[in-house]
Amino acid sequence: MRISITDLCNLRCQYCMPEEGIRNKKLHKEILTFEEIISIVEAGAKLGINKIRITGGEPLVRRDILQLIDGVAAIDGVDDIALTTNGIFLKDMAKDLKRAGLKRVNISIDSLKPNRFKEITRGGDLYKVLDGIQEAINLGMTPIKLNTVIIGGFNDDEVVDFAQLTLKDEIDVRFIELMPVGEASQWATERFISNHEVKKSIGELIPIHEKTSGPAEYYRLPEGKGRVGFINPISSHFCGSCNRIRLTSDGRLKPCLHSNHEIDIMQVVRNNPQEIAEVLKNSIMQKPERHFLYSNRHEISKRNMSEIGG
Repeated sequence: MRISITDLCNLRCQYCMPEEGIRNKKLHKEILTFEEIISIVEAGAKLGINKIRITGGEPLVRRDILQLIDGVAAIDGVDDIALTTNGIFLKDMAKDLKRAGLKRVNISIDSLKPNRFKEITRGGDLYKVLDGIQEAINLGMTPIKLNTVIIGGFNDDEVVDFAQLTLKDEIDVRFIELMPVGEASQWATERFISNHEVKKSIGELIPIHEKTSGPAEYYRLPEGKGRVGFINPISSHFCGSCNRIRLTSDGRLKPCLHSNHEIDIMQVVRNNPQEIAEVLKNSIMQKPERHFLYSNRHEISKRNMSEIGG
């Protein structure tokens, strides 16, 4: 289960969030409390949902996140807790996060060039992110996964530089195809580069034949310590093997990231908590056969990526 605990963020990545940001929701009314999230995770754990990923927006901007990590870690049946972050606050918080029970981190980073990083994030400091990555390495929060969206004409000349990060550290660099969702819906088609082209630009890659529950196809550079992954939501649908369900900060279950179909679980949590497990089961059974990105189908999610933990 991927749980978005806030749709707020300290950055304004161009494909993710409007430049002016988004309206701040009233914490006590419009978003799930940590206690409510924990009650949903407890119900899910009893159904066999044993892996939890905390996302945002930027999850580290939400106050008292350590309390949530600690509470989720204490739930019987939860084996793995991970976090997706932009990395800006990671260096200062990594030790406390690990102490609370966090196992792993995914870090979104779309350029290794400071000025370019600042441009795509509308003000982000690349060096803070790199310091956060190093701190996670030092703490043994491996494998650390770096998520990189390749955008034609912007960072497609950095593919090899990203892949080479896997040579000296246990880092997984994962290239994610640009999706026409939210802020990118108007221009993604023109800037799209398939991971087939990205893979060719890297050169020799050794396939890793191991079964994983995730969407990435993994390879290794010769003598590489880490892995190079490709997540292909556009060029190669993996919908048939998707085992993810998403919970938004405003209490909606999304059987599919890219669908507009959502199930209101907030009202169930607040009014009929004994029915949480049944709602979760029904939501899982409603997972669609495939998404319809780059089509005219109305099912495509209307939310920005920051609102659905993309």
